[in-house]
Amino acid sequence: MHELSVAMGIVKIAEDETKKAKAKKVTLIELEIGKLAGVEFESLDFVWPAAVKNTVLESAERKIDVKEGLGQCADCDTVFEIEHFYDSCPNCGSSFKGIIQGKELRVKALEVV
Repeated sequence: MHELSVAMGIVKIAEDETKKAKAKKVTLIELEIGKLAGVEFESLDFVWPAAVKNTVLESAERKIDVKEGLGQCADCDTVFEIEHFYDSCPNCGSSFKGIIQGKELRVKALEVV
């Protein structure tokens, strides 16, 4: 299950940063996850309790900032929302585009005590 490894990676980051800050636990974790990052949000919610059990994140509030997918057409420079990597430009129909937003997967902020 991919989301379990994502959750465990988040726990590792939180533990490392908490140790650097000489803190004991995290009270809030803010994540930034793009819709094109390949993360199933329901699966992440399902594995989260098991991943954070007995860690600095066990009692932390979790906030997720979901980033919409945005692409820019390589042929006509139109910027448009995309839900799938294979979406075409709505202006000219080209499949050639650059992804400018939506692949994010990062820990945005931690509040520690």
